[in-house]
Amino acid sequence: MTDAYVSIGTNLGDRDAHLALALRRLAELPETELVAVSPVFETHPVGPPPQGPFLNAAARLRTRLAPRALLDALLAIEREAGRVRGERNAARTLDLDLLLYGDRVLAEPGLILPHPRLAERPFVLEPLAALAPALVHPTLGEPIATLAARVRNPRAVRRR
Repeated sequence: MTDAYVSIGTNLGDRDAHLALALRRLAELPETELVAVSPVFETHPVGPPPQGPFLNAAARLRTRLAPRALLDALLAIEREAGRVRGERNAARTLDLDLLLYGDRVLAEPGLILPHPRLAERPFVLEPLAALAPALVHPTLGEPIATLAARVRNPRAVRRR
């Protein structure tokens, strides 16, 4: 089993329902256990306006699925929630990003591990640091809590 970390974001429609759907589906993945979920944060969007605020969280999975199979499952969950891919950073019903898969470093078409923008995104790092502060980024060699402190978003609000 490998520990994998997934970010969860939603800012269209019933955000709480999209978040709940994502967690249900993650818990139902084959050969996978949903181990823990971070608190939920409400953050301002990065993309083009007009957009509403995001709900963001992170989940820790223990899985036997290969990285590509896990990513494919995440994309299927997004589609189930009505996600339509279009303009980058646009509003979305559900966004699931595979952030880390153990300490695997991987670069192939459509899948880069660790996630290439992980260390730049406070809306990803805040929930991940709340979930696993001592987790070390495999290529940067720094704890997630340190990375989160470096890019902390003072406008992020911890909802629950």
